[in-house]
Amino acid sequence: MPSQNDGVMIILSSPSGAGKTTLVNELSRLEDYEISISHTTRKPRSNETQDKHYFFVKDNEFQRLINNGEFLEYAKVFNNFYGTTRTPVIDKLNKGKNVLFDIDWQGADQIKNKKLDYKLITFFILPPSKEVLFDRLYKRHTNDKSIAEERINQFERDVLHWINYDYVVINDNLDSCYLRIKNLIQAEINNGSKDYDEKFIRNHVEKLLN
Repeated sequence: MPSQNDGVMIILSSPSGAGKTTLVNELSRLEDYEISISHTTRKPRSNETQDKHYFFVKDNEFQRLINNGEFLEYAKVFNNFYGTTRTPVIDKLNKGKNVLFDIDWQGADQIKNKKLDYKLITFFILPPSKEVLFDRLYKRHTNDKSIAEERINQFERDVLHWINYDYVVINDNLDSCYLRIKNLIQAEINNGSKDYDEKFIRNHVEKLLN
């Protein structure tokens, strides 16, 4: 049974390349913050380790987990499945750990709709401009430009989901973006005042979509 000593669920989502994974890794260094490790059917990148960055599984194993109802959320993203199993998350929350989720808007919607008895704070990360984002994507996928193009084409559709998040933060500088998210989390947990300008965010979204 959830209690006031339980941890908080913190979701970070973003269009591909906006920096959510880096920010999640930074936040995980804080005391009592842990990353929820997702299952995925995609192949690991050269810098990724099994059971640390993801649980890399075959399609049939992922389907088995779906059939057994073990996912808190799952989604198909760029032809691969990603999902969060329920039990490890609940165990961490019950031990007072704040659980960080590096997931897309589909997964975020599913977790919100579960209406679990734990505090949930959601963040959507945006790039300072389309040009900066596209440059990041081309640099990340230098060996396969088609992957970068696919993510660029998805960008405008992903951005439209910003409105469903508690907070939208612009990642124009990693350190300042990290501090902004950290301060908003602390304000939410402690019922403190929040420095947040939704009108500014709305204007920034309009610029990204024009």
